[in-house]
Amino acid sequence: MEPRLTYAETEFGKAHYQAMLAIEKLFHSSSPVPSTTMELLKLRASQVNGCGYCTDMHYKDAVHAGEDRERLNLVTVWREAPAFTEAERAALALAEESARLADNPHGVSEETWEAVRKHYDDEQIAALVAMCAQINAWNRVNVILRNPAGFYDPVTKTARRKNDA
Repeated sequence: MEPRLTYAETEFGKAHYQAMLAIEKLFHSSSPVPSTTMELLKLRASQVNGCGYCTDMHYKDAVHAGEDRERLNLVTVWREAPAFTEAERAALALAEESARLADNPHGVSEETWEAVRKHYDDEQIAALVAMCAQINAWNRVNVILRNPAGFYDPVTKTARRKNDA
């Protein structure tokens, strides 16, 4: 699969991309939620949204940060896997429901919201909600443009093209 457009090479796309990266820096510099939880959230939303590029990226970033590969492989079946804490489960449910807003006319269910409230304070919830919005935006850009999966390098934080291998 070839991307439809090299987004960051357009004037507007580059400006938007830089703004999105600035928001990413905010998460990395001052998020009150553990980075491991945020990576799980990003991975699950990306899976639900069918974003191969982001699924590849967040799996590799999590492994690079020391996350257990088995846990990451179980993210798709997190409800059945004992590998996740109750707080992580609440974040994963929030990620799923934020990616599936069309499936529920009321958005996030009361059950999920209560679980999030049980495990996170207001500052943490604000960060989780912002991350749901952020990853859903990234997913949509990448899916629309058909950016291919499999070429992301977590060391350089860049994607190489197939013929760069």
